[in-house]
Amino acid sequence: MTTRFDYSCMGFYTFDALCRPVTQIAPGGGTYFVEDFTMAVSGAAGSASIVAAKHGLRVQAAGGVGEDDMGDWVLMKLKSFGIDTGLMARCPTFSTSSSIVTTRPDGARPALHKRGATDGFFIDDDQLERLLDTRILHVGGVGLMNRMDDTGRTREVMAEAKRRGVITTLDVFASTADDLPKVAQLLPYTDYFLPSEEEAQALSGLSDNRDLARFLLDQGAGCIILTLGANGAYYCSRDGQEFHTPAFQVDVKCTCGCGDCFNGGFATGLIKGLPAEQCVELAQASSAQNATGLGSQAGVRDYAHTLEFIRSTRRHQGLEAFVPALTTV
Repeated sequence: MTTRFDYSCMGFYTFDALCRPVTQIAPGGGTYFVEDFTMAVSGAAGSASIVAAKHGLRVQAAGGVGEDDMGDWVLMKLKSFGIDTGLMARCPTFSTSSSIVTTRPDGARPALHKRGATDGFFIDDDQLERLLDTRILHVGGVGLMNRMDDTGRTREVMAEAKRRGVITTLDVFASTADDLPKVAQLLPYTDYFLPSEEEAQALSGLSDNRDLARFLLDQGAGCIILTLGANGAYYCSRDGQEFHTPAFQVDVKCTCGCGDCFNGGFATGLIKGLPAEQCVELAQASSAQNATGLGSQAGVRDYAHTLEFIRSTRRHQGLEAFVPALTTV
């Protein structure tokens, strides 16, 4: 099937201002000096879309920004990576979703976030054909997409994607147990659900990775992929395939957007027809490269560089044998 896009990313796009290292906020009206400061487009859809575009995929963004300077910058930045922004709505009663990220010396990234236009965008019927003219539909940011989620529109879009044979991937935003109904209604239309271990634990109330994966599979998902931080990733599918892969060893500068970059790397593997283990390896390499720079996707350059990173970077010990080497462009 010929499609206009490889990857449609619908959901959470945010403007981030990031600085490091931050150990505390200056008291009163004081000032502390930092070594690095930057801006980035981030979010469960934003970072995934940029990583996929850097890897050479044909990408379109679908979400919302405000009629403000941050929205102007987000759209400019997406276009600079060759991403189609025709479905990025200007939401006049909302500001652009924005964060101030205070990155710690160990890479942790406490943030101050202003909810915004991600809550206000909507995919109308006359936009659906364009959105689904794609091989993969990624929905990133359930928990922040109030207008889409609360009206059932996200479910309708994903159901139509599945009906058309579009591959569907799903990610959430900092889930709690209260988000389970929103997520559960989408899982029957989800080929790959990619939460962090902490998010899956919060949704399921379970702690063992195999147990919580099976809980989520029982809700209808085709495959669960848990990101485990320094412990790697865990893959469990409805067809019985299961494996645990190691993380790459890198000097971490900032972990902002690592899970979102994982999603873009995984989609790249799917588009290139790689087996599951190598799709996950590519996803982990995208996430690990992201952690080496300040700001989402900062460490990701292009597909060839990601392959070289895979070939040349050590993994944490104990799990290397589970992952066949990815050596071809």
